[in-house]
Amino acid sequence: MEPGQFAEFLHEKGIIRYGQFELSSGRKSPYYADLRMAPSYPVQFRRMVKAVQSLVSDRVGLDSFGQFASVPTGGLVIAAALAMETVKPLVYVRSSPKPHGTSKSVEGAVSEGDAVVVVDDVATTGGSVMRAVAELRGKGAVVKDAFVALDRLEGAGEALAGRGVRLHALADIAAVTRELRKSGRISDGEAKAILG
Repeated sequence: MEPGQFAEFLHEKGIIRYGQFELSSGRKSPYYADLRMAPSYPVQFRRMVKAVQSLVSDRVGLDSFGQFASVPTGGLVIAAALAMETVKPLVYVRSSPKPHGTSKSVEGAVSEGDAVVVVDDVATTGGSVMRAVAELRGKGAVVKDAFVALDRLEGAGEALAGRGVRLHALADIAAVTRELRKSGRISDGEAKAILG
Protein backbone atom coordinates (compact mmCIF):
# COMPACT_ATOMS: atom_id res chain seq x y z
CA MET A 1 0.00 0.00 0.00
CA GLU A 2 1.61 3.23 -1.21
CA PRO A 3 1.30 6.45 0.85
CA GLY A 4 -1.33 7.83 -1.52
CA GLN A 5 -3.38 4.63 -1.33
CA PHE A 6 -3.16 4.63 2.47
CA ALA A 7 -4.28 8.26 2.66
CA GLU A 8 -7.12 7.56 0.20
CA PHE A 9 -8.26 4.56 2.25
CA LEU A 10 -8.28 6.59 5.47
CA HIS A 11 -10.25 9.41 3.89
CA GLU A 12 -12.63 7.40 1.70
CA LYS A 13 -13.78 5.20 4.59
CA GLY A 14 -14.09 8.06 7.08
CA ILE A 15 -11.25 6.72 9.21
CA ILE A 16 -9.70 10.17 9.09
CA ARG A 17 -11.90 13.25 9.17
CA TYR A 18 -10.97 16.90 9.07
CA GLY A 19 -12.84 19.55 11.06
CA GLN A 20 -12.91 20.39 14.77
CA PHE A 21 -12.78 17.51 17.23
CA GLU A 22 -12.33 17.20 20.96
CA LEU A 23 -9.90 14.47 21.94
CA SER A 24 -10.11 12.30 25.07
CA SER A 25 -7.52 14.61 26.66
CA GLY A 26 -9.95 17.51 26.23
CA ARG A 27 -7.66 19.12 23.66
CA LYS A 28 -9.06 20.33 20.33
CA SER A 29 -7.78 18.85 17.07
CA PRO A 30 -8.33 19.83 13.40
CA TYR A 31 -8.71 16.14 12.50
CA TYR A 32 -9.72 12.81 13.97
CA ALA A 33 -8.23 9.43 13.05
CA ASP A 34 -10.06 6.29 14.15
CA LEU A 35 -8.01 3.31 12.94
CA ARG A 36 -10.33 0.99 14.89
CA MET A 37 -12.61 1.23 11.83
CA ALA A 38 -9.96 -0.20 9.49
CA PRO A 39 -10.78 -3.91 10.02
CA SER A 40 -14.32 -3.23 8.80
CA TYR A 41 -12.80 -3.01 5.32
CA PRO A 42 -10.90 -6.32 5.06
CA VAL A 43 -9.34 -5.89 1.62
CA GLN A 44 -7.81 -2.50 2.44
CA PHE A 45 -7.07 -3.55 6.03
CA ARG A 46 -5.07 -6.56 4.81
CA ARG A 47 -3.14 -4.30 2.43
CA MET A 48 -2.39 -1.99 5.34
CA VAL A 49 -1.24 -4.90 7.51
CA LYS A 50 0.98 -6.21 4.70
CA ALA A 51 2.47 -2.71 4.35
CA VAL A 52 3.24 -2.62 8.09
CA GLN A 53 4.71 -6.13 7.76
CA SER A 54 7.01 -4.89 4.97
CA LEU A 55 8.02 -1.94 7.15
CA VAL A 56 8.87 -4.29 10.03
CA SER A 57 10.84 -6.52 7.67
CA ASP A 58 12.76 -3.56 6.20
CA ARG A 59 13.46 -1.75 9.48
CA VAL A 60 14.27 -4.59 11.91
CA GLY A 61 14.01 -7.88 10.02
CA LEU A 62 11.44 -10.55 10.77
CA ASP A 63 14.11 -12.91 12.10
CA SER A 64 15.43 -10.41 14.66
CA PHE A 65 12.56 -10.78 17.14
CA GLY A 66 10.30 -13.49 18.45
CA GLN A 67 6.95 -11.91 19.32
CA PHE A 68 4.57 -9.10 18.54
CA ALA A 69 2.98 -7.27 21.44
CA SER A 70 0.22 -4.69 21.55
CA VAL A 71 -2.31 -2.87 23.67
CA PRO A 72 -6.10 -3.08 23.36
CA THR A 73 -7.96 -2.21 21.30
CA GLY A 74 -6.95 -0.61 18.01
CA GLY A 75 -3.37 -1.81 18.00
CA LEU A 76 -4.27 -5.32 19.09
CA VAL A 77 -6.24 -6.01 15.91
CA ILE A 78 -3.29 -4.93 13.75
CA ALA A 79 -0.81 -6.91 15.86
CA ALA A 80 -3.01 -10.03 15.72
CA ALA A 81 -3.16 -9.78 11.93
CA LEU A 82 0.63 -9.32 11.76
CA ALA A 83 1.17 -12.32 14.05
CA MET A 84 -1.01 -14.47 11.78
CA GLU A 85 0.69 -13.25 8.60
CA THR A 86 4.18 -13.88 9.97
CA VAL A 87 3.32 -16.92 12.14
CA LYS A 88 4.75 -15.25 15.24
CA PRO A 89 3.42 -15.35 18.79
CA LEU A 90 1.30 -12.46 20.07
CA VAL A 91 1.10 -11.06 23.58
CA TYR A 92 -0.81 -8.04 24.78
CA VAL A 93 -0.55 -5.63 27.65
CA ARG A 94 -3.72 -4.75 29.52
CA SER A 95 -4.42 -1.13 30.45
CA SER A 96 -4.68 -2.39 34.01
CA PRO A 97 -4.34 -5.87 35.53
CA LYS A 98 -7.60 -7.78 35.60
CA PRO A 99 -9.03 -7.80 39.13
CA HIS A 100 -9.72 -11.54 39.17
CA GLY A 101 -8.04 -14.81 38.22
CA THR A 102 -4.29 -14.40 37.82
CA SER A 103 -4.39 -10.56 37.83
CA LYS A 104 -2.00 -10.42 34.89
CA SER A 105 -1.04 -7.22 33.15
CA VAL A 106 0.63 -9.08 30.25
CA GLU A 107 -1.40 -11.78 28.52
CA GLY A 108 0.60 -14.44 26.71
CA ALA A 109 3.99 -16.06 27.19
CA VAL A 110 6.93 -13.68 27.69
CA SER A 111 10.27 -14.92 29.00
CA GLU A 112 13.52 -13.29 30.06
CA GLY A 113 15.46 -12.14 27.00
CA ASP A 114 12.59 -12.42 24.49
CA ALA A 115 12.92 -9.85 21.70
CA VAL A 116 9.51 -8.21 21.26
CA VAL A 117 8.19 -5.66 18.74
CA VAL A 118 5.32 -3.48 19.95
CA VAL A 119 2.48 -2.53 17.58
CA ASP A 120 -0.21 0.12 18.01
CA ASP A 121 -2.62 1.79 15.62
CA VAL A 122 -1.93 5.51 16.24
CA ALA A 123 0.91 7.25 18.07
CA THR A 124 0.18 10.56 19.76
CA THR A 125 2.28 11.18 22.86
CA GLY A 126 3.44 7.56 23.06
CA GLY A 127 1.89 6.92 26.48
CA SER A 128 0.22 3.59 25.74
CA VAL A 129 3.29 2.22 23.97
CA MET A 130 5.62 3.41 26.75
CA ARG A 131 3.43 1.72 29.34
CA ALA A 132 3.45 -1.51 27.30
CA VAL A 133 7.24 -1.32 26.93
CA ALA A 134 7.64 -0.86 30.68
CA GLU A 135 5.43 -3.87 31.44
CA LEU A 136 7.19 -6.06 28.89
CA ARG A 137 10.63 -5.03 30.10
CA GLY A 138 9.44 -5.77 33.62
CA LYS A 139 8.92 -9.36 32.45
CA GLY A 140 12.46 -9.46 31.07
CA ALA A 141 11.61 -8.80 27.41
CA VAL A 142 13.92 -6.80 25.16
CA VAL A 143 11.95 -4.06 23.38
CA LYS A 144 13.76 -1.75 20.96
CA ASP A 145 11.16 -0.99 18.26
CA ALA A 146 7.51 0.04 18.03
CA PHE A 147 5.40 0.24 14.87
CA VAL A 148 2.20 2.19 14.21
CA ALA A 149 0.03 2.76 11.18
CA LEU A 150 -0.24 6.52 11.81
CA ASP A 151 1.98 8.93 13.74
CA ARG A 152 0.19 12.12 14.81
CA LEU A 153 3.61 13.83 15.23
CA GLU A 154 2.80 14.95 18.77
CA GLY A 155 5.91 13.77 20.57
CA ALA A 156 5.63 9.97 20.62
CA GLY A 157 8.83 9.45 18.64
CA GLU A 158 10.88 11.64 20.94
CA ALA A 159 9.33 10.22 24.11
CA LEU A 160 10.01 6.65 23.02
CA ALA A 161 13.54 7.47 21.88
CA GLY A 162 14.18 8.70 25.42
CA ARG A 163 13.39 5.17 26.59
CA GLY A 164 15.53 3.47 23.97
CA VAL A 165 12.68 2.59 21.59
CA ARG A 166 12.57 3.56 17.91
CA LEU A 167 9.15 4.51 16.55
CA HIS A 168 8.35 3.50 12.98
CA ALA A 169 5.16 4.57 11.19
CA LEU A 170 3.51 3.54 7.96
CA ALA A 171 2.67 7.24 7.56
CA ASP A 172 2.44 10.41 9.59
CA ILE A 173 -0.37 12.95 9.61
CA ALA A 174 1.65 15.49 7.60
CA ALA A 175 2.27 13.00 4.78
CA VAL A 176 -1.37 11.85 4.78
CA THR A 177 -2.58 15.46 4.69
CA ARG A 178 -0.24 16.37 1.81
CA GLU A 179 -1.46 13.33 -0.19
CA LEU A 180 -5.12 14.23 0.40
CA ARG A 181 -4.55 17.88 -0.55
CA LYS A 182 -2.64 16.85 -3.69
CA SER A 183 -5.54 14.65 -4.78
CA GLY A 184 -8.09 17.38 -4.04
CA ARG A 185 -9.83 15.37 -1.30
CA ILE A 186 -9.38 18.12 1.29
CA SER A 187 -9.25 21.89 1.01
CA ASP A 188 -6.28 24.23 1.37
CA GLY A 189 -7.77 25.37 4.69
CA GLU A 190 -8.06 21.83 6.04
CA ALA A 191 -4.49 21.11 4.96
CA LYS A 192 -3.19 24.35 6.44
CA ALA A 193 -4.73 23.54 9.82
CA ILE A 194 -2.40 20.51 9.95
CA LEU A 195 0.65 21.66 8.00
CA GLY A 196 0.69 25.30 9.08
